[in-house]
Amino acid sequence: MNQELQALEKNDTWELCELLKGKKARVHDHYLFTRTDSDDFLALLIYVDEVIITGNNSQAADKVKCALHDKFSIKDLGFMKYFLGLDVALSETSTLISQRKFILDVLKDTSTIAAKAVSMPLPKGLQLALDDGKLLTDPDKFGRFTGRLLYVNITRPDINYSVQHLSQFMAAPMNPHWDAALHLLRYLKSCPPKGLYFPVHSDLKLRAFCDAGWGSCVFSCKSLTGFCMFLGDALISWKTKKQNIVSKSSAEAEYRSMTATVIVQFPISLKCDNQAAIHIANDPVFHERTKNLDIDCHLVREQLQRGFILPSNVSSVQQLADVFTKPLLTASHHSLVSKLGLVDLPRDPT
Repeated sequence: MNQELQALEKNDTWELCELLKGKKARVHDHYLFTRTDSDDFLALLIYVDEVIITGNNSQAADKVKCALHDKFSIKDLGFMKYFLGLDVALSETSTLISQRKFILDVLKDTSTIAAKAVSMPLPKGLQLALDDGKLLTDPDKFGRFTGRLLYVNITRPDINYSVQHLSQFMAAPMNPHWDAALHLLRYLKSCPPKGLYFPVHSDLKLRAFCDAGWGSCVFSCKSLTGFCMFLGDALISWKTKKQNIVSKSSAEAEYRSMTATVIVQFPISLKCDNQAAIHIANDPVFHERTKNLDIDCHLVREQLQRGFILPSNVSSVQQLADVFTKPLLTASHHSLVSKLGLVDLPRDPT
């Protein structure tokens, strides 16, 4: 299929019957093709021999399917219910995406389908170390398992911190690391249908939350950046990442997390739970006290001056990005996860 697509592009036959004229591949995803014509929008996402067609004009989508069928003899499977491990539930008001089947398959493959479920991804306060315990006899097993967890992470932001923490030990995994991974699986067993909620109607305003775990890496003393971004009520982006250098204060760590969050040129509401970091962004007087910060960190202040972000303080209790930087108490974890918009995918009645 990939060779055929390349041939199509080479022969410019994407302009079949003028139906796909103007369609172009996205810069960051060469297998995503889009077309905008007045108020009509059409998108094709291609993976090997599977294609998703979506847009706001069903007649245009039908014409594209007919054109593709003439060229490839395709089979129309109707509305999407399952694609590459993703379970999809469509309604008139929303789209729900989870990985229930994929998670259950992982549980079966690791013989944990009958294990006792737990309420948290990792135990509160758990800090794994590089030299903690005995090396696994089959380290590749840990790598394969972590890779599958990374895939689950695309619809489960509630395990983002845990997966990031486990991924640091893939080179030389030890027994405590494997035990922590199994603990995470037992958490997924407690809520396999949970997934992302995308409402049909939204105000399309961007909101962002950022947080930092100052010096939370026990073997490097580096801080963790965590952020999440909403488009209206829909969670569209989240990340947990270890900062590149050691921050000398919590304000510096929080300011670096703000920098990592400023990734789009729109006026977004940026919620941070550290007043000092916000003052650094707002008040140039504070820069005299923060000369140790890299110049690129002041991207935050530049974006503030240009009117693309509006930093404001939020209490730690309401800081949604907190779930991306550390293990929390059970009540706090579930409260924040519910505010991220994760919901349970309904069972298919068929």
